[in-house]
Amino acid sequence: MPQHMTVGHLLRQLQDLDPTLPIRLAVNPDWPFTHHLAAEVVVRDGKAFIVDDGQEGYLPPSVRDALVWS
Repeated sequence: MPQHMTVGHLLRQLQDLDPTLPIRLAVNPDWPFTHHLAAEVVVRDGKAFIVDDGQEGYLPPSVRDALVWS
């Protein structure tokens, strides 16, 4: 996986998932919380920005383990 994700990389990872599956951001291994995504993507200066729409709760331990954040 490249360090700098592109729209193409993200689309390939998501294409086989259930389209009704909620998406959350896993943020910061030192403060492992999940965050909601806003309903919009902003494109400026040659980059797409996925907007954080608030914190949901703690990141599940199984996700921390999969990310090797434990």
